[in-house]
Amino acid sequence: MTSSTTSPPPSGDSTTAERPRVPFSYLDRQFADLEPYLRDIEAFVRTGDFTLGAALEQFERRFAEVCAAPFAIGVGTGTDGLALALRAVGVEPGDEVITTPNTFVATVGAIVQIGATPVFVDSEEGFVIDPTRIESAITPRTRAILPVHYTGNVADMPAIMDVARRHGLEVIEDACQAIGGALNGQPVGSWGAAAGFSLHPLKNLNVWGDGGIVVTHDADVAERLRLLRNHGLRDRDHVAVFGVNSRLDTLQAVVGNRLIDEMDAITRRRIEIAARYDEALSDLEPAVRVPERRPGVRHVFHLYVLRAERRDDLLRCLNDRGVEAKIHYPIPMHLQEAARSLPYGPGSFPVAEADAGCMITLPAHQHLVDDEVSYCIESVRRFVGA
Repeated sequence: MTSSTTSPPPSGDSTTAERPRVPFSYLDRQFADLEPYLRDIEAFVRTGDFTLGAALEQFERRFAEVCAAPFAIGVGTGTDGLALALRAVGVEPGDEVITTPNTFVATVGAIVQIGATPVFVDSEEGFVIDPTRIESAITPRTRAILPVHYTGNVADMPAIMDVARRHGLEVIEDACQAIGGALNGQPVGSWGAAAGFSLHPLKNLNVWGDGGIVVTHDADVAERLRLLRNHGLRDRDHVAVFGVNSRLDTLQAVVGNRLIDEMDAITRRRIEIAARYDEALSDLEPAVRVPERRPGVRHVFHLYVLRAERRDDLLRCLNDRGVEAKIHYPIPMHLQEAARSLPYGPGSFPVAEADAGCMITLPAHQHLVDDEVSYCIESVRRFVGA
């Protein structure tokens, strides 16, 4: 991973085609040298150990160590990880699960997938669930809280766990964007009963397709997860429960085993780039606003998100200058067509709705070189006129 080798992009008014592109996706750079992976895969194919194989068991052990957890169970997707974790702790059809509308659809989809009902709570300054609003959303049907460590930020888990304990609720962490994150030194995935992670190609730890993994400190939950992901089979002939087919492919675990050694370097580089952005853009308020960074949080920046008054204009400006900025996400979950049956509408969650209209994501992945980061900064400041 390089950090500063290219010459700086031009800062004049030449056309976009003449400037280096600053990409959001980094997969072409990450896998520019395929030979080590292909050697690993060739060796794996010769074993024929394709389903729930030794490479998957190795990856699960190593992932559990990253999360300071005793158990990790590989599943087909991060969405499945959340759904199976909810089932494993006893959430049933008709139960309610509290979460945030400021998230990717997978969070809510996992709740609906198992027949439960999502109940939304508004966001706080860091784009994550506001724990002070959770208690008022609890009803006799509430069974669990599903906080989202959105963008790689860590939700206020001590406050959330306090509410959960007082009301006898389970907590499942949506850590799909937050591998390597921590709060006061305690890793994400080690707070609640279980946590789901995604291994999607654009996550901080990625594989070559869909993939997910669930971590837990509870041996009984781990055993239920192993059953649920593999049709509920105790062995070839005995079905303990009716589960699903959601095993992490051992082939993907082979890729994960090579990449997991890079996790610390990936995380440090993303944090370093985010710190540069924070410092360079913090004087642009109110036109552009850097979110408050809570003390004690190891924010791993799966996404680097700002608030911008003229967000759409800024997005066009950056894209025109070759900076592949994005919007995550322009419509909060409670205002999506799929959520029409839920008792929400415009104005239900004003913080999440306001953020949906002003959030913008800058490229911040570990394969950016220093000159590309500088060019992103210059482009934002040029738009603001700073």
